[in-house]
Amino acid sequence: MSAAPPSQVAAPPGGRLLAVAKRGAEHVLWARVGIQRRVEARRGTARPVPTGIGPVAVLQSRAESDAAVVQAGRLRLPLHRDRVKNWDALGAVAAVLSLGGRDGAFPARVMDAGSARYSPILPWLRLYGVPDLTGINLEFAGPVRRDGVLFRYGDVTATALPDGYLDAITCMSVIEHGVPLQPFLTESARVLRCGGVLVISTDYDQEPPDTTGKAAYGVPVHIFGPAEIRALVADAAEAGLDLVGELTDEVLAHPERPCHWARVNLDYTFILLTFRRR
Repeated sequence: MSAAPPSQVAAPPGGRLLAVAKRGAEHVLWARVGIQRRVEARRGTARPVPTGIGPVAVLQSRAESDAAVVQAGRLRLPLHRDRVKNWDALGAVAAVLSLGGRDGAFPARVMDAGSARYSPILPWLRLYGVPDLTGINLEFAGPVRRDGVLFRYGDVTATALPDGYLDAITCMSVIEHGVPLQPFLTESARVLRCGGVLVISTDYDQEPPDTTGKAAYGVPVHIFGPAEIRALVADAAEAGLDLVGELTDEVLAHPERPCHWARVNLDYTFILLTFRRR
């Protein structure tokens, strides 16, 4: 396959300055989480589970993502710097906390697949008191702990975890970057306990824009369309993962494209999908 013209290729992440910026954001985030968690524990402060974003949802508008930012702030959750990403993070945390536990309790073991140490999912779950949190990514080298959360090298299609080990898995804005979907779904089903949940978000559009010649993170840019989402749901069912909710034409529609990726000049939206292990 021939390389895309340089003018159409988004620069992959990397370089010293970017690495320094990400590391700085990571340390600021986790310092805040540690301090906030201890202060809230002393005060006996509790926060409600997020509301308003269903387990199966498409981001409809910028106003909807702005509302997620407001809610996250009200819940005292540190915001993602890309404000629109707070929408799927809030929906994923709501799904994990409300569906991932046993007998009404919060889940005990949660893994973030394709994690980043500066993204909000695991810090937010830590603030909610989930005790056993892990993030895996092929980009990680040696294991690193941040406020009790383990980040380690790991492949989302071969995690090396025991069967039925996890209560919940999140995978946020990862699968569009070349993840082999069937192996990922099969592995997720294997490591989830019966009744555990998998929450996925990804780039989506009811009429996906042309991404020919556009690449990022070393792979072609991909935005899922309705047929691909339905195929993903079918593949998940084959692996033993049932969608929590309905995937109707109405759910898959959206009046706006509130997400803009400046580096490749594309507009689209996000979809959130929650599955339960049979």
